Formats: sequence, C-alpha cells, structure tokens
Amino acid sequence: MDDGGIVGVTEHLELYRQMYLIRQFELACGENYTKGLIRGFLHLYIGQEASGVGALSTLRDDDYVVSHYRDHGHALARGLDVNRSMAELFGRATGTSKGKGGSMHLFDAAKGFMGGHAIVAGQLPLAAGLALAQQYNDTDALTICFFGDGSTNQGLYHETMNLAAIWKLPVLFFLENNMYGMGSSIERVRAGGIDFYPGMATYGIPAAEVDGMDVLAVKEVTELAVARIRNGDGPQFIEAKTFRFAGHSLADGQKYRGQEEVKEWEERDPVATFPAKLIEMGLATSDQINQVKADVDEAVAIAVKFAEDSSEPELSEIYNDVLA
Repeated sequence: MDDGGIVGVTEHLELYRQMYLIRQFELACGENYTKGLIRGFLHLYIGQEASGVGALSTLRDDDYVVSHYRDHGHALARGLDVNRSMAELFGRATGTSKGKGGSMHLFDAAKGFMGGHAIVAGQLPLAAGLALAQQYNDTDALTICFFGDGSTNQGLYHETMNLAAIWKLPVLFFLENNMYGMGSSIERVRAGGIDFYPGMATYGIPAAEVDGMDVLAVKEVTELAVARIRNGDGPQFIEAKTFRFAGHSLADGQKYRGQEEVKEWEERDPVATFPAKLIEMGLATSDQINQVKADVDEAVAIAVKFAEDSSEPELSEIYNDVLA
C-alpha cells in the first residue's frame, strides 16, 4: 500500500493517514471539477471515510473489493496508486483505466479492486460471481461488496442476498447507510424505518450494525464477519450508519435536507475526532498528526500535478479493451 512518504507509522496512525488521504483527495477532486479538469459526474466520499478504511483494513491481498459509484475512498483505502487514480478522474492516459473509466469506474485488478459501478445495485451480482469463483477454487479468500441504501430498493439486492445465502458464498455485504438515496431520505422511501440489518433474518444471513463514523468500531465488527466467512459460515452483512457531508454529486444543491442536520453529523467527523482521540489516549502526538497531514498534502498535490501533466488518450484508444 502506498504510504504517502510515511515510514514506520503505527496501525492507528495508518488508519488516520488513509482517512485524511481520502479527505484531501476528495477536496482536490471537487476543486478540479469546478475548474473543468474533471468531467462528468463526481460523487465525493467526504464524511464516510471511517467506514471504508475500517472495513478494508481487515482484508488480505487475495480478497476482492467491489464498490459503487462513490468509489474513490474505497480505491485509496485498498491501496490504488494516488497519482494514477487522480489521472483517471482527469481522463488521462496514465489513469488506472487509461482515462476511459473516470470517477465512477476506478479499477485495478492487481489490487483485487474490481471496480466502481455506476448502475445502482449493479455491483451486487458481480460480487456474488466473484465470491462463487473463490468458492469454486476452494480458497478462503472473500469478496466485500460496498453499496448504499438506495440499492436496497432494487430487485437485484434481494435476488443476490437470496442466492448468496443458498450457496453460502464467501461474500461480505457492506451497506453504507448515509441516510439519503440521491435526494430522498430513506425514511420517505422505505417501509420499516432506517434499519436494514434486521431484514437479513429473512435470508438467514448474520447481520450487524455499526457506527460508520468510528473507524475502530468498523474495523472490529468487520474482523468478526471476515473470520466467519473464512471459516466457511457463508455470507455476512454489515450496516454502517454514516453520512455524506457533500451532496449526492457535486452538482447537488442539497435542497432536500437542512444544514442543521449536516452540522450535527459534522461534529462526529472521523477525520477530526479520530486524531483528537489518539492524542488524548497517548497513542499519537500532535507532531505525528501534523506530519501525517503534511505528507498527505504533498502526495495529493503531486497527484494533481501528475494528472495535469499527463496526456489524454489517443483517439484510437477508444477501440481497445472493448469486449462484447
């Protein structure tokens, strides 16, 4: 995993480094989107860093990761190269998909990162297929599938849960419940309230709820689920209650929710609360935290420069890597 120039950091500092890297990367993406250097849609992970970092810190290199279109945070937490990830968002030839995937389709098979996917819930059956391949090859590797609360209103969600349970697939379904599917609160569009994990009893899939703003809590509950999957106990389900501080996409005016709600969640910002907790508990010093910030800030600045200086794909490239 690219350590952004930090050597010998403790496990706690590494968790903070990853969260801060995601935050600064996303802020840089937002800035360059407004400049017109990043085109298309841009869905930022700001506020949800603890959920992705905590979960992915428990995996092995031979595990697979499947994500949704808010995928930058998962990609960086999985260890994708910061420079190439930024270049992909810029649509440059040096990107992870040669500039042809963009923000919603970061991909790196070498890292077991099997893509962000723009179709809502479309990643769920793909994750089941990857897990089936792992089961068929008789390994104890697993697939983790990230999805949002909006995915649960798709038929694919229920179909995949049922199939995974019947076949006891080695897959961890990780719901990042940020309370809003695009511009609608889940309380407005879902019968049964804001909790999804109790519904997994229908499929016989063990499920747990966790505070998605607490990276250590996420790490702990994911470790337990991962251990069960590797033990052959079949699929597991985690619902992380989290919150996106930005809009659904950068073009979202957020007229559907009040700023008071956003401010309440911002008080639990993991990028601010976690380092404060580390200092309070004597697990890190202010100097160490500041050094992490300085190194990450430099790494993100370098990534933006790398992307700016990279060439756009040749026109002929459009015909390559297209399979039917």
